[in-house]
Amino acid sequence: MEHIETVNETAIAAFILLGFGNAPELQIPLFLVFLIIYSMTMAGNIIIIVLVIMDHHLHIPMYFFLGNLSCLETFYTSTLLPRMLASFLTGDRTISVGGCFIQLYCFGTFVIAECYLLASMSYDRYLAICKPLQYATLMSRGFCFLLSASSWLCGITVMTLLISLVSQLKYCGPHEIDHFFCDLTPVINLSCSDTTLVTLVGLTVTVIDTIPPCLLILLSYVSIISAIIQIPSSDGKKRAFSTCSSHLIVVSVFYGSLIFVYALPNKEALREVDKVFSVFYTVLTPLINPLIYSLRNKEVKKALRRVVNKCWISK
Repeated sequence: MEHIETVNETAIAAFILLGFGNAPELQIPLFLVFLIIYSMTMAGNIIIIVLVIMDHHLHIPMYFFLGNLSCLETFYTSTLLPRMLASFLTGDRTISVGGCFIQLYCFGTFVIAECYLLASMSYDRYLAICKPLQYATLMSRGFCFLLSASSWLCGITVMTLLISLVSQLKYCGPHEIDHFFCDLTPVINLSCSDTTLVTLVGLTVTVIDTIPPCLLILLSYVSIISAIIQIPSSDGKKRAFSTCSSHLIVVSVFYGSLIFVYALPNKEALREVDKVFSVFYTVLTPLINPLIYSLRNKEVKKALRRVVNKCWISK
């Protein structure tokens, strides 16, 4: 391990991501599994982005947010999986301190942005089902853009503050991160300087950026379910629920695994379990998003057929 000599101490220049262990017989199978997941995730999300842009039938708030979510998760997945795939293939699990900070910054930005974007999507479904007569006025194009831009801006602002604090910490060893990516808590735990301030800021950020969006989603769906129950016809209930069921699945997987990882005590016995649940919100959520929206959504499937036919005719 390369070290940089400083006055009275040695600062490490790289971390080692322990990942899922060092069993040689598992590296190739894990590489193939995550390569398939990454390929499917990228293809599915890019297809949704292209459909939302090209098909004018999808130029409505619900699909505007869906396109933003797919764009977010395309970047999100690319922050983590290529580095993981390279480590499976080459066996090199080192990551420079600067590279670790960049990964942490990008990952944190996208997670926070997704929290707010999912809340915006639930608010959109609330207005569509509970206030249909006012929906077009309340959910204007400008307001949709404001909600989306605010989600991204919150992630960027918060992580800029956090990384500025984390980068001021000193890292003298040990240099092993017992995770498959650079997460905030494992990185802070490796510091040999006072981490009280950054730990407090990190905890505050976690509470502010997860609980309020989660409560907004819960309140939205309580109102949505109450409104659906009052619909007299069974067909009407089915149509109303189908418009938000896909979003509810994504929210459940994302927030369920996120809360499990960050709300439970940081105990040694739970580290391996934390890794498994981290896979859910970092790897599986970006994968299931395009799958459930394409397989369960008739408008997306119709848009895909229209775009394919248009491309076929143009040849």
